[in-house]
Amino acid sequence: VYIDGVWGVAGVWKHSKSEGHDDYGLLVSEKARKYAIVNELNEPVSLKDGSTVLQFETRFQNGLECGGAYLKYLRPQEAGWKAKLFDNESPYSIMFGPDKCGATNKVHFILKHKNPKSGEYVEHHLKYPPSVPSDKLTHVYTAILKPDNEVRILIDGEEKKKANFLSADDFEPPLIPAKTIPDPDDKKPEDWDERAKIPDPNAVKPDDWDEDAPMEIEDEEAVKPEGWLDDEPEEIDDPEATKPEDWDDEEDGEWEAPKIDNPKCETAPGCGEWKRPMKMNPAYKGKWSAPLIDNPNYKGIWKPQEIPNPDYFKLDKPDFEPIAAIGIEIWTMQDGILFDNILIAKNDKVAESYRETTWKPKFEVEKEKQKAEDESTDSDGLSGVQKKVFDVLYKVADIPFLSEYKLQILVS
Repeated sequence: VYIDGVWGVAGVWKHSKSEGHDDYGLLVSEKARKYAIVNELNEPVSLKDGSTVLQFETRFQNGLECGGAYLKYLRPQEAGWKAKLFDNESPYSIMFGPDKCGATNKVHFILKHKNPKSGEYVEHHLKYPPSVPSDKLTHVYTAILKPDNEVRILIDGEEKKKANFLSADDFEPPLIPAKTIPDPDDKKPEDWDERAKIPDPNAVKPDDWDEDAPMEIEDEEAVKPEGWLDDEPEEIDDPEATKPEDWDDEEDGEWEAPKIDNPKCETAPGCGEWKRPMKMNPAYKGKWSAPLIDNPNYKGIWKPQEIPNPDYFKLDKPDFEPIAAIGIEIWTMQDGILFDNILIAKNDKVAESYRETTWKPKFEVEKEKQKAEDESTDSDGLSGVQKKVFDVLYKVADIPFLSEYKLQILVS
């Protein structure tokens, strides 16, 4: 990683080659650890002048099941702050990069913006961010902040998301607060009726309505199939079973032979006492209830009245804080995460050039190697991809509540 400045380290990082390359990067070397490292820039980078491009590469050499691989772009810290003090509480301007665990699978873009009314910094999360690539290849993540309030998120040079900083549809919460808010002191009147429909008070249960009639009755037209073996049980004692020699009747109780399906029932339509099957009762009506009618007193769903939002403010452009340092502060269950080529640029052509000259050659080599591995045939005659699919199917089939469907899962 070539960035001017002194890296301050907290945790166990390694300066290691990317697997299959001579290119070095910052490596997460141990599982289930917290990692932190920060680089103080020689001069803060302003985000208010023209475009700004944030870009870095990361590779999950052992995959990523649960962990983060994002960067924090720190705003200027308080006087006396040093790199060794960097932790999860260090104030940042932007957080950007992959995060995956459980239901979370996203490339974060979070802006910390100062509310000019309250003076508080608020995290604004990009809505519907792109997903994290699921392979073990090197990927390059790019965020382009443009002077027209637009931000573009690229993965491997391909645009995956475009948003506007000032749009309520793109960030949560919105950078610009709502002009009005529900009045917290407004109360719903006691006589406010929110029921759109009510039971008809004039309705009367019909005289012929039988609430006690059962839902099902015996099918009187059913006839016992010919050949039904009334005197044969469905199961019999296993005639080949013998009491174990070490069976102690006093200790173990009276021995009973295990049951097996009665072979006589295999060719018969059924065994044991025959009973008429049940059918739906045509006279069944269930409990009577009055039909619903429009409620003449319906007033709709009550909502408190809107009042001017005391925290509302106008905004023409985000008031970006400058970037004074770049930090990685993550927790991950996987090792083998490699960071490389961390870049801040004022021209997206510079970032594009880095992608073409540093990332793309590595990616193409890794992709070809992965393709060869997937196409290779193992001892079972399965390709790498097929084997992975079957491994997943076997795991699913072994889930306890799916055990009775195991054969169908594996042969379907």
